[in-house]
Parts: sequence; structure tokens; C-alpha cells
Amino acid sequence: MPFFVRAAIIALQQFPIVNASMEGESHSLSPHVNMGIAVALDWGLIVPVLKNADDLNFLGLQRGITDLGERARSKKLKPEEVEGSTFTITNPGQFGAVFGLPIINQPKLRDYGRRRHRQVPLVVTDADGNDSIAIRSVVHLTLGYDHRLIDGAVADQFMALVKRTLENWSEEVG
Repeated sequence: MPFFVRAAIIALQQFPIVNASMEGESHSLSPHVNMGIAVALDWGLIVPVLKNADDLNFLGLQRGITDLGERARSKKLKPEEVEGSTFTITNPGQFGAVFGLPIINQPKLRDYGRRRHRQVPLVVTDADGNDSIAIRSVVHLTLGYDHRLIDGAVADQFMALVKRTLENWSEEVG
């Protein structure tokens, strides 16, 4: 999960409108990324919020995500720890779904979905331009967004940056 969170943070810094919220006819840009991370529980779903996630390095993200998840499952979250998210990541793929589109939780304007990794046959092209079929791990990502403020082109560019970041990971993880 921290890879997906970090990739989203990098893209949100490039496209801050995706981190905006809207109330009535006005919108506001958040100066920080407060990352909501959905946690499935036996009785439903809860979304603890990793505040100021954009200030954390990869290891800090991993520790924060693990801590919030463990405390969510043991019913030890404080009320303020499930409030104030500016962006949310959900992962219905853990139950086997290939696609899903989360509903936007107003006043936020988007939700980002991660699906489970799957091995699939893909056409790959080598350096000489020759195509072949190979088995590769694939994950599908979705972004639900509100067209009142987020243009489809911006949403596509945001997701393309998330994809490039994940495919060309260069950040230290330890």
C-alpha cells in the first residue's frame, strides 16, 4: 500500500486540483495531503486518515499505514483519526474484484481505487520492436472524480503519472 500512497502523493503535488474539496459553488485546495486509507473490518469499512502524508518519507508512510490499520482492526482509533481526508485510497481487490469504482465522499472530489495484482498474458515488445506474449503482473487502478472541478484530461494525466511512478520506482524504501 505505501507504494500506491506515495505514487498518489507525487501525482497530487503535480496536480493539486485533484486534492481539492468543494462546498456549494466554491472549492478549496488543501495545503497538505491527508490520505484516507480504507480498512475492511468484519462489520464494515472504516477510513482512518494519515494526516500530512505528503510530509512523510516511504518508511514513515509504511509505519503510519500499518499503525492506522492495526488500530482500526482493534477498535482503537480516535474520532479525529477518521476525519479530514483530502484523498482516499480503497482496495476492493483484496477480496478478488478486478474492477470497482468507489463513490465520492463529498466534499472530496475524487477517490482512488487499487485492485489486486493478477498475472495475465500481455503483448510485450522487445528493444528490436518484436512482439511476443509474456506473463506479467498487472494491477488495475481507478479514479472516481467530480467533473464540476476536475477535468477528465487532468484526471487522466494524474493517473498516467501514478502509473509512471509505480512502473519506474526510484525512491528509497528503507
